[in-house]
Amino acid sequence: MTTIKFSPRKKYCRFCADKNLVLDYKRPDILKNFLTERGKIMGRRITGTCAKHQRQLSREIKRARQMALLCYTTTHSIELKKKTV
Repeated sequence: MTTIKFSPRKKYCRFCADKNLVLDYKRPDILKNFLTERGKIMGRRITGTCAKHQRQLSREIKRARQMALLCYTTTHSIELKKKTV
């Protein structure tokens, strides 16, 4: 029996590839792509970002959380939805 090995797709940094894509805490729509459904920041190995942009990304996510643009955990987002309804 032969096993078929596959080579995973090469990961690339989105921010190095697209210079117009700016990391900013005021853009939570971009930052949400780098969070898990539980609210944790995804690592470099998973997202493919370079070290420089991963540091910027985590800093901007933390700023957005502090400004209440992003939730810290899923339980916070559920509680917020209940209060607004």
